[in-house]
Amino acid sequence: MTRFHTLRLILGDQLNASHSWYSEHDDGVLYLIAELRQETDYAPHHVQKVCAFFAAMKGFATALEKAGHHVRHMTLDETQSFDSLNVLLNALIDKHSVMRFEYQLPDEYRLREQLRLFSDSLDIETSATGSEHFLVPDDALNQHFTAGKHHLMESFYRKMRKQFDVMMEGDKPEGGKWNYDKDNRAKLTKAELGCIPEPLVFANDVSAILERLERHGVKTIGLASSKLLWPVTRKQSLELLDYFCQYLLPKFGSFQDAMTSESPHRWSLYHSRLSFALNSKMLHPMQVIQAAVKAYRQPDSGISINQVEGFVRQILGWREFVRGLYWANMPDYSTMNALGGTRTLPDFFWAGETKMQCLKQAIQQSLDCGYAHHIQRLMVIGNFTLLTGIAPEEVDAWYLGIYVDAIEWVELPNVRGMALFADGGLFATKPYSASGNYINKMSDYCSDCHYKVKEKVGEGACPLNSLYWHFMERHRAKIALNPRAGMVYRGWDGKSDEERNAVLEKAEHYLGDLNNL
Repeated sequence: MTRFHTLRLILGDQLNASHSWYSEHDDGVLYLIAELRQETDYAPHHVQKVCAFFAAMKGFATALEKAGHHVRHMTLDETQSFDSLNVLLNALIDKHSVMRFEYQLPDEYRLREQLRLFSDSLDIETSATGSEHFLVPDDALNQHFTAGKHHLMESFYRKMRKQFDVMMEGDKPEGGKWNYDKDNRAKLTKAELGCIPEPLVFANDVSAILERLERHGVKTIGLASSKLLWPVTRKQSLELLDYFCQYLLPKFGSFQDAMTSESPHRWSLYHSRLSFALNSKMLHPMQVIQAAVKAYRQPDSGISINQVEGFVRQILGWREFVRGLYWANMPDYSTMNALGGTRTLPDFFWAGETKMQCLKQAIQQSLDCGYAHHIQRLMVIGNFTLLTGIAPEEVDAWYLGIYVDAIEWVELPNVRGMALFADGGLFATKPYSASGNYINKMSDYCSDCHYKVKEKVGEGACPLNSLYWHFMERHRAKIALNPRAGMVYRGWDGKSDEERNAVLEKAEHYLGDLNNL
């Protein structure tokens, strides 16, 4: 039996080829990458998500072997007899007479706690190191984030711009403005619809993985495809990054909030779709930022500053910000429910069968592709679950499972904090609540909907309109404290009692039968 003095664990979202672990070769080190039921079963994952991670893990293991490292890649066939990661690790430690166990700090609280406790139980040397991926390392997070305290993303983003000297002119932002968000809210016109580039997709053969999932009875959600469209290697991830910078970045900012049902490329639009490659660590965030800025600086690139700034803000600002908020407030963050949501997710979240065109488009796309862009996630699906008071734990599980890029550190703050305001304002200053008017402003969904977006009451009135006012009224004590909400309530209070009651009654009707919307 081959003996190894050290066992190093690589998790499915730790596929960072540039990690210092791999800078030297040591024949006494064994790297472990394993498919586990522990990870497939803790939430009902999209089948494409499971396939993407398993394929990327296999590809990474192969790359490490080609680079001369000793790697044990174990599929579900080989790990089926192990009840948990702990049992598997103990078996390999005994089998190979391992004297030292090492792991990279997981980015999910659940796994970090599991491995901490496991390491404490061992009678051999153990060591935990950083993943060397994020721009703000673990030991620096407390310099930016405090538990239980509201933090403003814009302030954090400006600090990051200065610290990493991204699009800066001395201590001032390039172009004179930190934020071009006001320029990035364009709706796609009919003329623009015909100009949307065809998305770059891949055709990774995952038929063997699908057969394995079926053989082991792994329960998944969403549409399965033997030809996976997502990048599962660093090479493919770089191809997708290059494609984005060349073809999509020139209009990314302007249309980053837009939605449409009238284009064959409606699911991709001008979005990079790099989130899986980033969150699995096949790409480094600074690598992505530098590529976008370099493309912007090319002569005759046609890329205006609002396009690139909007993208840089997502990577350098939002991505690092939500991670900091997560670690500052865990584990309490995962149970926060400031608005007291208790309702169950409607059945159409698992099938996309609803008469509400906005939800139908966003949910069906999520089921088909394991992907929806940030406005579909926040202002369509998230807004609906906010207005209807769905239990946060149900919304968490759905988002965590359905999106190919969803890992708890990014999912939880975006859902509990931004979409549901369940953290009471640690993330956002006020709930991201909206009526049908917002959907109509940013999409063409309403033009082909069963419901009438201009109506609040009566037969066929858009559910979002009455649900919005029902939400605003039942949480008035909290929301009205925000000065930005004052004008909204003044308009509502100016209506007659009869008008207000009719709207609230309509909302009660919809809330009583969510499954049939």
